[in-house]
Amino acid sequence: MGGLSTSGWTAPRYAPRKEGVRRLVDRESPLRRMDWPLVLAALALSGIGSLLVWSATRDRSDINQGDPQYFLVRHLLNTGIGVALCVGVVLLGHHRLRTAVPFIYGLSILGVLAVLSPLGSTVNGAHSWIVLGGGFSVQPSEFCKLAIILIVATILSARVDAGELQQPDGRSILRALGLAMVPIGIVLMMPDLGSTMVMVVIILGLLLASGAPGRWLLGLTAGGALGAFAVVQLHLLKQYQIARFAAFADPTLDPSGVGYNTAQARIAIGSGGLTGQGLFHGAQTTGQFVPEQQTDFVFTVAGEELGFVGGMAIIVLLGVIIWRGFRIAREAPDLYSTVLAAGVVTWFAFQGFENIGMTLGIMPVAGIPLPFVSYGGSSMFAIWIGIGILQSVKMQRSMAG
Repeated sequence: MGGLSTSGWTAPRYAPRKEGVRRLVDRESPLRRMDWPLVLAALALSGIGSLLVWSATRDRSDINQGDPQYFLVRHLLNTGIGVALCVGVVLLGHHRLRTAVPFIYGLSILGVLAVLSPLGSTVNGAHSWIVLGGGFSVQPSEFCKLAIILIVATILSARVDAGELQQPDGRSILRALGLAMVPIGIVLMMPDLGSTMVMVVIILGLLLASGAPGRWLLGLTAGGALGAFAVVQLHLLKQYQIARFAAFADPTLDPSGVGYNTAQARIAIGSGGLTGQGLFHGAQTTGQFVPEQQTDFVFTVAGEELGFVGGMAIIVLLGVIIWRGFRIAREAPDLYSTVLAAGVVTWFAFQGFENIGMTLGIMPVAGIPLPFVSYGGSSMFAIWIGIGILQSVKMQRSMAG
């Protein structure tokens, strides 16, 4: 591996300006080095999400402040801020971002600790939020996903990229796991089981991409299974979390109680048929039968109003992002870039699968947003920073090539 220094990157050199007409975008232009399928798929998902969020909330006078466009405007604003953060990461470069990893990690720890303080607020049973006022709130666990990717990638790649080792050694792996478990443990205490699941899967993806020995992957998997067993036996789960797993194991369980969310979600998606009932015309959506349709259950709006075609469009767009991200990780010139990109891809893939899966009844309800589509500033900002990391790896690889 090689081709890029881990200390930073050098801006491309442009040919001197010539007289007359010249191409607006030449071979060395940043626009030419961008992965456009990745960007366009992410923008398309955010655009679809804005329509679905609008449909789910325009008649909800109880939450939209009497303004049918309230959530639409905010979703578009969140997307705009997210894109700006993406551009900022690309301009900075992921190798320069590496120097700020200790600060980012520390800030993420302070964020989730603040949630456990009197500053934290409970939403849908999860004590995961900090309410800022004016209708704005922050969910620090979303940024912990990024912090874990950055800190683990930095530690696992340090000695390999320096030429000292062929693959991460046991000491590096233990150090990375130890640091990653700190925010995971705090998030589990909230309790935010959905985010915890995502973070654990991210770590598995990071270890796999780093070339860590298989025994570490098997050990971590076994440890995760034992940890889950211990959590259940020690009664650390809240009652609503236990009920969600019970409803997943038995879809017919108490359809008017613990199984209500998933039952209504399947009804909404099933009623959409091939092409859907039409945007803004879903009976389940307009009747407000499915809870949290602008956030965790936004895919049910797509299934009901856009049908199988609309649902598949979302899945295909997510697939494009995962495919491009995987390709970027595979072609990265150093281990740090490879692991970083692989962590982002693992995050997007599992979170998308879990969110869509819980609406279809093939995964337990975990309370995590659908990337790019669900309403929520913290999620949208973190997701677009992830896109910025992928773009930075891609663009710097192009420069190295």
